[in-house]
Amino acid sequence: MKISILTENSACDIWFLAEWWLSFWLEVNDKKILFDTWYSTVFMKNAEKLNINLNELDYIVISHHHNDHIDWLFNLRLQEKKKIIFHSDILNKLDYERIWYINENFELNITIKPFFITEEIVFLWEIPRINDFELWINTDDNDKMLDDSAIAINTPKWVIVISWCSHSWICNICDYSKKIFNKNIYAVIWWFHLFWEENEIVNKTIDYFQNENIEYLYPLHCVDFQSLNKFYNSFKIKKLLSWEILEIN
Repeated sequence: MKISILTENSACDIWFLAEWWLSFWLEVNDKKILFDTWYSTVFMKNAEKLNINLNELDYIVISHHHNDHIDWLFNLRLQEKKKIIFHSDILNKLDYERIWYINENFELNITIKPFFITEEIVFLWEIPRINDFELWINTDDNDKMLDDSAIAINTPKWVIVISWCSHSWICNICDYSKKIFNKNIYAVIWWFHLFWEENEIVNKTIDYFQNENIEYLYPLHCVDFQSLNKFYNSFKIKKLLSWEILEIN
């Protein structure tokens, strides 16, 4: 499995761009997946520098309805219709013109249950909120973000979780991934969406990962330095940046 970071809020190479959003390019066996598109062309420019041809993608996966995750989808020009996957509730958040555009330009896979892209790759659909320490993250429109989702990848021994904003919270996402595949988690790649003001949740999330004996944690943006430092002290994590490529066997 190969994961290329097309956009992140920081970069350590002068030839690559960064912005305050996130976009991934996943290659799992023979499938190529673009996960989220963001506000601008940054992910496209970095893809070009990484010699990634977006026209070769098999699926576009949209994590949730927020504009910073979906906006450039409506400017994305591909040579042919591509398959797109998202939670059914996203259609309730888009205006008529955007729904029309998606119908005209993509092959829709609107899910009301976990969607298996292949036997190994599943779009989780709606994440059950089951633990007693993570909170709902409410948006300005008081939406409970039922459409927030993630991807889980099944390997012969473990499960790898890839999450974006984690509005449904990362431990809930991991528990649901374990349930679907009936396996333990090997690696988690995700936006923290954790801040020092939520210190109790930060501590309990660290406890959760320690109890689960997860081998690799790869945090991305939307985290303050205090929380990131706590995770580093506990797990010696490595923060991924724009342009980096992660290979997991």
